[in-house]
Amino acid sequence: MPPVPRLVVAPVFVRVLAVCTALCSLAACTAVSPAAGTKEAGAKGATSVGVAFSRGGRGDRSFNDSVGAGVDRAKAELGVSAKELSPNAAGSDLEEILRLLAETGHNPVLAVGFFYAQPLAKVAPAFPRTQFVIIDDATVKLPNVTNVVFREEQASYLVGAAAALKSATGRIGFVGGVQTPPQEKFLAGYEAGARAVNPGIRLSSVFMSQPPDFSGFSVPDKAQEAARGMYDGGADVVYHAAGASGLGVFQAAKAAGKWAIGVDVDQRKTVDAGLAGVILTSATKQLDVAVLSIVRDAAAGRPINGVHEFGLKEGGVGYATSGGELADIQPRLEQLRKQIVSGEIKVPVRPAESR
Repeated sequence: MPPVPRLVVAPVFVRVLAVCTALCSLAACTAVSPAAGTKEAGAKGATSVGVAFSRGGRGDRSFNDSVGAGVDRAKAELGVSAKELSPNAAGSDLEEILRLLAETGHNPVLAVGFFYAQPLAKVAPAFPRTQFVIIDDATVKLPNVTNVVFREEQASYLVGAAAALKSATGRIGFVGGVQTPPQEKFLAGYEAGARAVNPGIRLSSVFMSQPPDFSGFSVPDKAQEAARGMYDGGADVVYHAAGASGLGVFQAAKAAGKWAIGVDVDQRKTVDAGLAGVILTSATKQLDVAVLSIVRDAAAGRPINGVHEFGLKEGGVGYATSGGELADIQPRLEQLRKQIVSGEIKVPVRPAESR
């Protein structure tokens, strides 16, 4: 009987989430009137949450679905309603989506993904009584913007170590979605972790697109081709941080009889049964718990301003152990995790820093 799936996260996460309820209110919002003819909701209490998903929306079995799970829990546990919108394939309507959610009275409005940063910086000042929450970005500094960020490089470090320890060929791969600083954190941590346990490891990496083209998160066929090339070149473990494109990596892994590593959630439990067996582990982040906490505080009228950061120390990121494939190396991974939490290991956030 296989072991019960679990996620490895630090127990102090609950205490850190409590920070959301204890934050002091920042300076009063700028006195900007909401756009004429709108019904912007007041900042006191959340009755309807607006959700601006990343490209592809629900169904990616990763990033969006994890946020969606948090929204579903908020609806069930708090009695709030939610309006969900997803951008077009080109991502040309991001500003329009944010504006529409605010104009129709949803509060807070969740912007799911770092590529909402520029549109949000334009929209938020026009709706001072609406609290916006952007996930995976800390650059938008406005009184009515809450930033939720995760230390993805730390989780990536641990799955990188796992990849190197499990590799029989000494070659591993990485498939990213869009090459931006937030995405490069995944690659930097992955490479650093792999080299920590095997300095001679050889790594191939590729991103599916470059800004301003953000289609890299929704091109599974292209990701499958990229991963196939890595497996054909000798890699026996490939890590993806590419949203819905990651399904293509799993398909390539199955065809090659090799390992793949998932991202954001324990993807061994979310993909089709036919692909689950190729997933060695997943670099996880507790998006659903963070979203639920933020919405709970907003619904109670508590201030949620500021930056909320979740790493290994807070239990906000981790790695999955479902399937038991890491049993033989988990003591080593736990040692590395403790060294990161203590500060003994400083995980880089840029690929150049990991070499």
